[in-house]
Amino acid sequence: MTGGGNAQEWMTNVLTGLYSLLVPVFWNGYTVGKRICGIRIRKVYDHLPPSIGTMLLRNVVAGIIYGFSFGIALIVSIFMVALREDKRALHDFIAGTEVVYD
Repeated sequence: MTGGGNAQEWMTNVLTGLYSLLVPVFWNGYTVGKRICGIRIRKVYDHLPPSIGTMLLRNVVAGIIYGFSFGIALIVSIFMVALREDKRALHDFIAGTEVVYD
């Protein structure tokens, strides 16, 4: 593979990470897909949109945990969403968030 492919992959990863981190902060808990589906991210306790710190916990810290557990935590999260009444996954508990319908 050439060096250009690696740079392109790196740029795609950076832009994707920034999108998932910043768009919910500046767009009241929505991403484009969540807005289309009529759902949004909010904090559990005060029902406010997520802050940058909240989204860092939700995305970065949870991603690290999913990686260190070799995907086991991700599988646990899938079961949590499928079986829990409130549909909260591990990353929601880490960040104190929930995804709700409008």
